[in-house]
Amino acid sequence: MPRVFSVALPPWLTHALRAQRGPVPWNAVVRGALAAGPLLLAAVLAGRESVGVMAALGAMLAGINDRPGSRRTAVHRIGVPGLAGAAGLVVGTYAGEGLGAVPLTLILTALGLLAGAVSAVGPVSSGAGTQLLVAAAIGAGMPLPEPGWQRALFFLAGAAWLIALRLALPTPGALAHDFRFDGERVAVADVYDAIAELLAAAGGEQAGARRAALTAALDHAQDALAGPRLRRYASSSAERRLRAQYAAALPLAEAATALAWAGDALPARTAEGPRRLAVAVRTGEPCGPLPAPARSVPGLRALDDALLHAAETFDRGGKQTGGKQTGGRKPGSRQEIDGKKAGDEHGAALHSDADAALHSDSGTNPLDRGARQTAHKGLRLRPFRTKALLRTVTGPGGREYGFRVALCYGASAAVAQALHHVHWYWLPATAVFLVKPDLGPLVSRVLNRAAGTVLGALVFAGFAAVLPRPEGLIALVAISGALIPVATRHFAAQTAVVTVLVLALVMVGGEPEASWSRIGETLLACAIVLIVGHLPAPGQRGGNVRARLDAATDAAHAYLTHVLSGADDRAARWALRREAYRKLAEARAAIDRAAAELPTLARHTEGTDEVAATLERLVDTTTACAVHLDDTGRLTPRHTERLATLLDELVEQRERAGLADPPADLLSA
Repeated sequence: MPRVFSVALPPWLTHALRAQRGPVPWNAVVRGALAAGPLLLAAVLAGRESVGVMAALGAMLAGINDRPGSRRTAVHRIGVPGLAGAAGLVVGTYAGEGLGAVPLTLILTALGLLAGAVSAVGPVSSGAGTQLLVAAAIGAGMPLPEPGWQRALFFLAGAAWLIALRLALPTPGALAHDFRFDGERVAVADVYDAIAELLAAAGGEQAGARRAALTAALDHAQDALAGPRLRRYASSSAERRLRAQYAAALPLAEAATALAWAGDALPARTAEGPRRLAVAVRTGEPCGPLPAPARSVPGLRALDDALLHAAETFDRGGKQTGGKQTGGRKPGSRQEIDGKKAGDEHGAALHSDADAALHSDSGTNPLDRGARQTAHKGLRLRPFRTKALLRTVTGPGGREYGFRVALCYGASAAVAQALHHVHWYWLPATAVFLVKPDLGPLVSRVLNRAAGTVLGALVFAGFAAVLPRPEGLIALVAISGALIPVATRHFAAQTAVVTVLVLALVMVGGEPEASWSRIGETLLACAIVLIVGHLPAPGQRGGNVRARLDAATDAAHAYLTHVLSGADDRAARWALRREAYRKLAEARAAIDRAAAELPTLARHTEGTDEVAATLERLVDTTTACAVHLDDTGRLTPRHTERLATLLDELVEQRERAGLADPPADLLSA
């Protein structure tokens, strides 16, 4: 037989070839087609092409941030970066008009330092920092007749137009149930599906991956429900129902995690209950009879109690009266289980003592009380603190982000002005998309940016040679806007689509065709970012990864301390558990990005993946301890020995990775 040789590609190259998968977001495609193109058309018909260019730019950048999710989160995710972009236009325009090359470069470098540091806070802040810098470069270098405040106003109008489309246009299937809730309902249903998948994978090799998928689903649903309410009063009933359904999933997720930690395979019907609940969330119909698992171990008893609570929550539609359920059992509750399976150990009906304990007084039951508090107040333990924000911005991650972005942005602006190119603002604007550390590994983005720009410029040159002007270019802008939601799955594809759109805007604005200069500017920006991004930096490299791991360690410590304290506040426990897993997911994402850098950068975060893996096992074990303590009031030797082993491993691994020691009270726990 012939030998088959396989070549192992380095991580920095495999990351560049990786693309996201999923169904086509047709609703986002429609919004993209109706965003920049119609705005540009209206401006051209009014004889104000420059105004249309600004509005279309605002809509285009907003379209890049128009990701899957609920309407309420879209307002924040699109609106905040839009405001930052408008501010960048004002600063860039007036600085470009009143300052020379050297002071302008210093101003842009300072903006890069600020925007880079703020980007360490989170995805929305990162989008705001990106748009701030891109708009500042455009304002300083693009020759337009409007003053800075008008440019900012029209830019903001473009972003606001996309937000209006996001709020007004229904998503597929939304009209069949409730127009006010689109991504929220799907996100909550996905949580129940993820719980079912974890239960089905328990005892197998995929259990770890399914637990991570459950964390992602819970994070997404939490974000989807955390935004501003669309209508304060009219949506209150639907709001309570959906929040109650999400809160009912938290004890199910906790029990499923504990069962996966135990490592024993479960009967197939164990996952059937969460699957039926997922269907009920999507359709708004009753969940129907839910198979009851055997109550043989603490994890299964916790799962059984959580299923019963979920069935009651779905039956009463989230209604609460003085802490007690309203009305009697309705068809579909856990009490209406097929009688012929009552003797089956995997599908037995509820034990009378458990049923009485859970429903004798729902107002005093910790499970019901915790779910009601969570549904009413959400999962935030304390209000957002300005000091915490400042610590993130000025901490190791913020300083590393800020320094790298400022250096690349400032160097690009200086080189571009020295070349006296008419489109000099392209160079620093391109550098921003390349150098932002949270947007992906540096070399991966450089390769994709170069390939995407060359492809986009060639495609535009072909269209520009045959399309009528300006109507053909306006149609090209509309088509490119429609393709952006699909192209965001791969950075090279996104770059190609955006390049076509930007070149069309430039030509509509009255400037000559600039495909070849766009290629040259992009390749020069790639070279600058590669050189500057790999220069020795002050302080310790990998600051963002270390900051994320420290935050994850603190969250794991708070969760473990709460569980071992014996506190019976389920709402606080679930909030701490969610925070621990969310911080771990953020740390994992930062570690994966750092590992895909070139070896000169990747070596600074070696060993951090082992720390994250140990923290994940620690949080999983803490969850198993919480479920066992609820059931018996004490831990088994297996739990205590596992905790001690993990804490010892954590100290050793953090020392090998060059991290600070974990909190002393965590080790004494």
